[in-house]
Amino acid sequence: MKIRTTLFAGAAIAALSLPAIAHAGEVVGTVSDASDTIALRSAQIRIVELDRVATSERDGSFLFADVPAGEYTLEISYVGAETVTRMVSVPATGAVRADIAMSGFGDNEILVIGQAANLSSALSRKKEADGVSDVLTRDAIGQFPDQNVAESLRRLPGVNVLNDQGEGRFVSVRGLAPDLVSSSLNGVRLPSPEADVRSVALDVISSDIIESIEVKKSLTPDMDADTIGASVEIETTSAFDRKKRLLTAKIEGSYNDYADQISPKGSLDFASRVGDNFGISGGVSYYKRTFETDNIEADGWEEDDGVIYAEDLEYRDYDVERERISATLGFDVRAGDSTELYVRGVYSQFDDQESRRRLIFDLGDAIVSGSGSTVNYSDTDPDPDEDAAITVERDIKDRFESQKIRSLVFGGESDWGAWFANYSASWAKSSELENGSLDPISFEREYEEEGFGVGLDFSDPRIPLYTATDPSGDFRNPGAFELNDVEFVTLSDSQDEEWSAKFDIGRRFAADNGEFTVQVGFKGRWRDKTYDADVAFYENDAMTLTDALGEGQTYRLADISPVAGFTAGSDFFRANFGNFELQEADSAYDSAVEDFAVAEDIMAGYLLGRWESADLRVVYGLRYEHTDNTLAGNNVLLVEEDGTLPDGSIAGDDTVLVSPISIDKSYDHWLPSLNVRYEAQTDLVLRAGFFRSIVRPTPFQQAPHFAVEEADDGEREGEFGNPALLPTEAWNFDAAVEYYMSSNGALFASVFYKSLDNFIVDVNTDVAGSFRGLAFDEATIARNGDEADIFGIELGFAQAFTGALDGVVVQANYTYTDAEGTVTTLASEGPRSIALPATAKHTANFSVGYDKGPIDIRLSGTYRDKYLDELADTADLDRYVDDHFQLDLSAKLRVTDNVQVFYEWVNINNAKYFAYNTFGSQRNLYQYEEYNWTMKGGLRVTF
Repeated sequence: MKIRTTLFAGAAIAALSLPAIAHAGEVVGTVSDASDTIALRSAQIRIVELDRVATSERDGSFLFADVPAGEYTLEISYVGAETVTRMVSVPATGAVRADIAMSGFGDNEILVIGQAANLSSALSRKKEADGVSDVLTRDAIGQFPDQNVAESLRRLPGVNVLNDQGEGRFVSVRGLAPDLVSSSLNGVRLPSPEADVRSVALDVISSDIIESIEVKKSLTPDMDADTIGASVEIETTSAFDRKKRLLTAKIEGSYNDYADQISPKGSLDFASRVGDNFGISGGVSYYKRTFETDNIEADGWEEDDGVIYAEDLEYRDYDVERERISATLGFDVRAGDSTELYVRGVYSQFDDQESRRRLIFDLGDAIVSGSGSTVNYSDTDPDPDEDAAITVERDIKDRFESQKIRSLVFGGESDWGAWFANYSASWAKSSELENGSLDPISFEREYEEEGFGVGLDFSDPRIPLYTATDPSGDFRNPGAFELNDVEFVTLSDSQDEEWSAKFDIGRRFAADNGEFTVQVGFKGRWRDKTYDADVAFYENDAMTLTDALGEGQTYRLADISPVAGFTAGSDFFRANFGNFELQEADSAYDSAVEDFAVAEDIMAGYLLGRWESADLRVVYGLRYEHTDNTLAGNNVLLVEEDGTLPDGSIAGDDTVLVSPISIDKSYDHWLPSLNVRYEAQTDLVLRAGFFRSIVRPTPFQQAPHFAVEEADDGEREGEFGNPALLPTEAWNFDAAVEYYMSSNGALFASVFYKSLDNFIVDVNTDVAGSFRGLAFDEATIARNGDEADIFGIELGFAQAFTGALDGVVVQANYTYTDAEGTVTTLASEGPRSIALPATAKHTANFSVGYDKGPIDIRLSGTYRDKYLDELADTADLDRYVDDHFQLDLSAKLRVTDNVQVFYEWVNINNAKYFAYNTFGSQRNLYQYEEYNWTMKGGLRVTF
């Protein structure tokens, strides 16, 4: 490593010692569309005689430094536009200015509104990127191709969005898990509001405030190295993106077929320049969505005399109201000819009011029989000396949760011709707060030797149907279901805050046939993530389900009545609080078991070299990252009455022992990278990329929270964080071929290979063992796998047609990912081969649209193959998520130049969620959900 560092340093010193070109000037200018509405980003500007190229920035600006005095030809190209040539005369000193306006092919101006405009902008940025990437952009009136960012991202090659209750939330790239994908907003790495993940849910941020999203699949040395799938970079609007003022208002309503309610949404978006050197931009968006989810879950799969059955079955009825507020405000300043400064702030709040009502069958102590797809459970044991039992539980969750993301960044760019610098300081904070929720209030009736039975028909493994035989008649009697307990969440507080600062400086050197750049930079990131829970359990022997009854069920898959009302149980608990008894041991245990605090400080530096000519670009360098962690948590032991305490004595009552733990650790990584872009001809780009990257364990996975619950029979159930977890490390290789059509379109293909060490999996085990000296009989533990290899292919096509098919826009892509690794579990005799968790082998997307005149209509489909979700002791109990195919339709009609009506139909085909295992060589239910379709419609007005 010392030799490598010396070579880079030597190259930098040699480059910096090159003499400046005598009698040299500069060529500066901007590129915009012919109507002078928006700046064109990623247009290529070439000085033909010198074979030097530059790419326009987001404000359309470009600069060539150290240009010898003389007459030159500028050639400007942009996907979807006619190539422009311009003659310039460069003085011996000073600068010559060339402002370029570009038009579309034929009779069309450059397309700045609609699908073709989005495609043209996206392909131009893809073509001019240093590495393999894909882009989504807004058009000149600030609209995305879809109303939802998650739905838009699904259209990109190799990108899939994992759903939560039917709504796209987490990004998966090239089939890899969301935790292997990083996200940033205006250059600020976004912390996660949720306690147990690094990934950020997309539905927290409204698409109305976003200007573009770029998915970078290969890394350069100046980028944070904490990604393996891709780096998702989100940008909000800058006033300098546009030449003319933007002011757009939108109002809409959405209707979910299950919820049968209209949900409101509205937004305001603006960008304006105040003179040539100051701009202000921003927006605000509000969305209130009401929807329902029907769910069934099963667990505890066993086999007895050829009968395969589940010991636990839950019918879940979700009624949810989500409210999202997003706002952004930015200021841009040109401080002289060489410097631009900016301040950008973002605020997003996501509130979730969830009511969940369940009918639960606890069948672990029942007598089981059956044949074929029918399983029968009985509470009566034929042996008179043995007892059997079935417990039926009915409960209600009344939970309100609020997530917030805030970010503020101050930064700037200075370009003095040969020298340039970029700098920024930022703050970001995410939080998830729940206080005052009742999660849940549970009632139960235990049947023991009463002739009670449950029959389950698994003819459809996704939707098992039940029948109940109850001589007592209590099954439908709410008064027979007595309160088990109330779980009162007085506080569930997740906080994730990061400060960062960076500084980059570089020097350009003109050569006979290109330009060489040396760049160095430094970055510091200081992150603190904490989670604090305060949970109280209460009992009241006098309360029954009758006291919590309310509205009837909204569930469609089975009859789960009687059900609690949405708030009746909560109202009764608060009105009669003095009649409830606190369960101190259970409350103390749950309040301490998952508390943690993790500090993660990262110091990074890099050295980068860049060579660029008209046909060849090479970006290479070395990045160094040092990580310091301070991990704090609790060792929590719950010993039930008559259980054995650590000192060997017998507990006279339920006892909770809590011991704080703090652990420090640090590690270093040297991360080389090389990206080569070769423009074999004007419309053909070849790429290759090689880099090393890492993904650190999530704070929750590595925090030292060690929890063991010991029952009075000595059975010990544990849940452990693992401070010894190592970061996942990857060597990555990409190669791509991109062919750009003579008009607005492209064909592209790429291959990628990733070699992973120490990938992380959560292992659920019911094999007795010990962890950090704590014995258990079953546990969940995050572990490092041994190694994994990922190979894949991406194919894509995009085209905005002209001629006979003028107005038709087609996009399609397919990604194949083969990701296999080895991992050792307690039940394994040795390492076993697995598919990498959350990795889908096949993903595909297509859209067919028509966009001409006032009409804009688009039908889109997305497909994702099955994937491994959770690892169990044995392969047949691993949790898989079934494949997913969804159809969406969007349509827009321009009524006038300033007024547009729109319509969207999401999940036309009622795509469902199904998770299963393969126990007994068949698919067995873990989880099933359905949501049905949602329709949206509204009005957009541009002023």
